[in-house]
Amino acid sequence: MRTGPLRPTLRITKAVSDLQRLRILMMLKHGELCACQIVEVLSLAPSTVSKHLSILSDAGLVDMRKESRWAYFRLSDDPLEVSAHTMLKWLEDAIKDDPVIRQDSKKLQAITAIDPEILCRNQRKR
Repeated sequence: MRTGPLRPTLRITKAVSDLQRLRILMMLKHGELCACQIVEVLSLAPSTVSKHLSILSDAGLVDMRKESRWAYFRLSDDPLEVSAHTMLKWLEDAIKDDPVIRQDSKKLQAITAIDPEILCRNQRKR
């Protein structure tokens, strides 16, 4: 039985049904981020953030690229995911004024001023 857009839509809605994943998506609207930068903003274990990023990637919402041993993430620009872009715009409009999202944005400004290599090295020392 073919389901058409049902399964991809279900993956997307499941992916955005978590607070941490919504926070990640809102961070990525500002541009590409190293996984260590996302870890730093969320104050979660790298393995937890990795799982969230994997779910977002499987849903087609984020893309990942490797550079040396660093993993960088950005919002997907896949033209096949037009419905996902529409949904992300709606989410952004709906939660942009949330105190958690505003706090994350401020933290992200400070964190992106730090070289990701230094940030990752400091995280491994903890």
